[in-house]
Amino acid sequence: MKIIFHHSICTFFTLLILSLSGCITGDSGSHNPKLESTISVAFLRFGDNLTIDLQSIPDPLSLDAQVDDQGFISLRYIGKIKAVDLTASELASKIKQTYLDKKIYTDIDISVTLADRFVYVGGEVRQPGRVPWSTDLTMTKAITLAGEFGLYAKKDGVILNRDNGSYTFDAKLALRKPIEDPKLLPGDRISVPRSTF
Repeated sequence: MKIIFHHSICTFFTLLILSLSGCITGDSGSHNPKLESTISVAFLRFGDNLTIDLQSIPDPLSLDAQVDDQGFISLRYIGKIKAVDLTASELASKIKQTYLDKKIYTDIDISVTLADRFVYVGGEVRQPGRVPWSTDLTMTKAITLAGEFGLYAKKDGVILNRDNGSYTFDAKLALRKPIEDPKLLPGDRISVPRSTF
């Protein structure tokens, strides 16, 4: 009985030491969500602002349009056209064909120009609003461009909304480990919640 008891105590202390060492290492097992990184930014995305020029018609036009949250733009005479996941040139061809098919114009040239792209940072940051998007923009860089975290920011609960998905990130982890700092896409929305204490 004494041997069994001694063995149990050894096992208990071994497990205790292992669990404490796990606590000491901290976030070694923590990870932020992994987001799709193969999406091509050449394709139009939700929230993109476009300038659409209609030429070779009696009264040439230049129209502004925005890709809505359903992925469509709306143009006069032809209504809604799906734009998301097309390139600017593919959308131009689609608009042209729609005008011709509906016999609104017999000849027309279309060009689509993509305006500057942005991400949006709100909540507990010092300067909430639009941040210019670039190919190397990450979540923490966008927060920095929005004036850094506010005094009461919940840094381990940053919410990233992309298309129809919502993801929660630990920005403190992202600052320590750049691999955990997600790259942003145009139209992404970051919200920094307020800490409860």
